[in-house]
Amino acid sequence: MKVYLVAGEPSGDKLGAELMAGLKSCAAYELDFHGVGGPLMEEQGLTSLFPITEIAVMGIGEILAKYIFLKKRIKNTVDDILRLKPDVLITIDAPEFSLRVAKMVRKKLFINTIHYVAPTVWAWRPNRAKKISGYVDHILALFPFEPPYMQREGISCDFVGHPVANENLPEPSLVKKFRQQHKIGENDTLVAFLPGSRISEVDRLMPVFKNVSSMLISQKLNTRIVTVVAPAVEHIVVENLQRWGNNIIVVTKDDLSSNDFQKLKREVFASCDIALAASGTVSLELASTETPMVIAYDMGFLSRLVFRLLVSVKSVNLVNLISEQHTIPEFIGSNCKPDKIFQALVNQLEDPIGQKTAMRKSLDLLSVGGENSGTVAAKSVIAFLEIHKT
Repeated sequence: MKVYLVAGEPSGDKLGAELMAGLKSCAAYELDFHGVGGPLMEEQGLTSLFPITEIAVMGIGEILAKYIFLKKRIKNTVDDILRLKPDVLITIDAPEFSLRVAKMVRKKLFINTIHYVAPTVWAWRPNRAKKISGYVDHILALFPFEPPYMQREGISCDFVGHPVANENLPEPSLVKKFRQQHKIGENDTLVAFLPGSRISEVDRLMPVFKNVSSMLISQKLNTRIVTVVAPAVEHIVVENLQRWGNNIIVVTKDDLSSNDFQKLKREVFASCDIALAASGTVSLELASTETPMVIAYDMGFLSRLVFRLLVSVKSVNLVNLISEQHTIPEFIGSNCKPDKIFQALVNQLEDPIGQKTAMRKSLDLLSVGGENSGTVAAKSVIAFLEIHKT
């Protein structure tokens, strides 16, 4: 069976890789993978049409700035799909890119189309579910409350769980080893700075994080800072850190495989007393290592305007949303101020219990009977295709 996958950012690359592994273990037929993906999907056997770093942008301003280039890459992808005529097209998150690809393909050729990660119609633009019903046939949802929104518009949808729910806590010996390697004492406070995996995110957040760093170090002499750098933004983060003048621990992929880098990242998270992170999937990754956090995120003027006018949820943090407990502080848009963030970090270090309870509740809700989410997603894909053979 010929499978074409389209992922547009690192979180989608991880989902795609686990789905591919699940398909290889569950399918009773030979699989031929094609598409667009990152290093984790490539390790599972995909040769990407182009690097996903080229299309990993977020925010209206950033998308408009790269509009002509993104439009070209959409056309490249559509042309490749039409040339290969796969048995199934699986688009993964990144709706601004992947759903445009799906829509253009459907205009010219019918291919069973599955989208992994339901559009957040519960948060904003609820009419999207009806719109995509014309070119998306089945959805793999990460959150248990999403299927009814899609089924209401005639799209079949399965809750397949989230990969973070399957992660085990890193071994305490590995956590201890990391802290010892970097001479972090038992009474030292280790803070993770995680400014995102997109260039636009890093550009906006690093100046804020720098000011927070200065506040932490000037007022808490036993504070150390570590950052785990996504490969796509390593050069930008390192350039920024060179101007900070502080002793920051920088963890990069270097020669590690993508899987080994993911394991190291989890060990670092578990070693930290708290994290300051960009909004996104990283909040669930931190929750899976029981690392308290504060969320900060800024955006361009147009994106801020859209956020204020159209977003209907009270929180953008996934742990807060899933647990329905607003325990994790968020500083978004015009509220993304260093002094507020600093005070929130201090407060959470003094009392992290509420966060950890919400984290455990979220991960329980994201689990599907203890089964690996990639396997559950693969079974959903296979079952759908069995019913809809062309």
